[in-house]
Formats: sequence, structure tokens, C-alpha cells
Amino acid sequence: MKAIQIKQPGTPEAMEFVDLPVPEPEPNEVVVKISAAGVNFIDVYNREGRYKVAAPFVLGQEGAGVVTAAGKDVKSVKPGDRVAYTGVMGSYSEYSAVPADRLVKVPKGVDDRQAAAAMLQGMTAHYLCHDTYPLKKGETALVHAAAGGVGLLLVQMAHNIGARVIGTVSTDSKAKLAREAGADEIILYTQTDFETETKRLTAGKGLDVIYDSVGKSTFEKGLNLLRPRGMMVLFGGSSGAVPPFDPIMLTQKGSLFLTRPSLLHHIITSQELQARAKAVFDMITQGKLKFRIEHTYPLAQAQQAHRDLEGRKTTGKLLLLP
Repeated sequence: MKAIQIKQPGTPEAMEFVDLPVPEPEPNEVVVKISAAGVNFIDVYNREGRYKVAAPFVLGQEGAGVVTAAGKDVKSVKPGDRVAYTGVMGSYSEYSAVPADRLVKVPKGVDDRQAAAAMLQGMTAHYLCHDTYPLKKGETALVHAAAGGVGLLLVQMAHNIGARVIGTVSTDSKAKLAREAGADEIILYTQTDFETETKRLTAGKGLDVIYDSVGKSTFEKGLNLLRPRGMMVLFGGSSGAVPPFDPIMLTQKGSLFLTRPSLLHHIITSQELQARAKAVFDMITQGKLKFRIEHTYPLAQAQQAHRDLEGRKTTGKLLLLP
């Protein structure tokens, strides 16, 4: 089978297009023939070595496809079932072995590309606004990178809850997408200082929550925008890691809350995984959540997919099609 393998961490050129044996399932695993694999910033962090993974390894943590083989202990799925997953390394490939308890069945009304897009980014958006900071109707949230993969989904979910959504984007075309997703206000951070503009839009009252996937370039200004006891939800670092700081700063700025959550800790049990995936799939089938799959690439073009993602040239979801 064809796969994208990392032998040494590094730039996009570290991703090698190689031939590997089709995996055999362990007793608790199934083999999935991948029809679509999600491209996410966590893949960049793994490729760079920011998150340590024993090399060599096949990149990718999100995929959808069809079960082709099942281990002897597997009862929950069978060959021929359409499934999706996230949090298991190896989706940048034609076939991947996945523990059965990490799989969710894909319902009718959701195609494989939607399913691949829904797993990491859809469930991330879901836990952010339903669990990390459970948004309520009438509250105000700032969503950075509002036209990105998670951003567009988070804006839609927050809008459906009835929150006021302020989104930051870099271009007019991205502003249009974020508005169509339900953002009430848009800040073009390339033209306007987002701190100054947010204070104007909120009349200085402060935000209830900031959902920040950007990190280094937005974090400190964001702390100046929260109301007393507001929450900074830092769930990514596309501009780089946030520098160390003294937690007393949180006291000085209003007894703020800061969290750095991960999807994996919100789908720890199989029951939680199934419930969260069902919630996202239900939003899709009910027409409440739309995925913008902007770019699809052949598996062999994984390097270009990473360059486009890191260059912030994209909106919505990027998929590799083995």
C-alpha cells in the first residue's frame, strides 16, 4: 500500500511517499480502507517533532473509509461497515489498523468526506463550546481564525446556541465565509488591531470567552479582552507556542481562567466518543452544520497540503484522498 511516512522530523519534505505492507489487525483492531484522511495542524506538530512520536511512523490522525478485516475479538463492527475515527496515528495511507473501540459508524446522510472532516475538527468545535466553556445564549465569544477548519464549525455551533460571535480573519474572502457561517462581527486583523476593535465592539465590557487556535501572536492581547472571570481557551498554536508567563497575570487581569484542552481528553471512553460523534453527525444530517471542504489532494501531494495549511492559504477542511 502507499503511505506517507516520517523517518526524521522536519519540514514538509520529511514526508516520504512510500510502499508499506497492508497491516494485519490485532485481535482488538480492524483494518480500514481509507477513502479520505483529514489534514490538521496536529499532523504538522507531529511532523515537526513538536509532539514526539517514535519514528518511523505513518502520519495522520483522522480518517474515514470501509472496514476490510476485523480481529477475532471485535464485535462492534464488521467488514463492509462505513466508519470514521480520529486520535489514532496512520491515516495518511491506503489502509490503517485501528482499535475497534476508537471507531464510530458513519450514518446514512453523511458521506465519507464529511465524516473524515467531522471527526477531529467537528468534535473539537463541539467540546469547545459545549464542555470547555459551555456557551449560553446572549454571551459573547471571540473566535480566532474564524474561517479555518475548526473556526467555521465553531462559529456555526456558537451561532446556533444563540451567542454573539466575533471572528478574526485575514482577508475579505475569509470574512465573507465567516459571516455566512454566522459570525455577527468580523475583524480583519491584517488591517485593524483586534484588541482595539474588540474593545470597541463590546463597549469595553469584555468577552465571556476566547477560543484561540493561533497562540503566540494573539494570546497576550486576548487576556486584555476578557471580562472578570472570563475564560481563555487556547486549543492550538498556528503562530507558535505561547511564551512562559507568571500566572499572577491572570489575577491582575480579572481572575481569569486559562485552559489548554485536547480532543483526546474529551473522547476518553468509547461511550463519550460515540455520543460526541453522534451529536456532530446529527447536526450534519439536520442541516445545522455545513462543512467547507475547500481542497482535496491525492495522497502523493501531502507535502503541498502541509505547505498550504501552514501558509494560512486555506479555509475550511483539507483532505487527502488515497
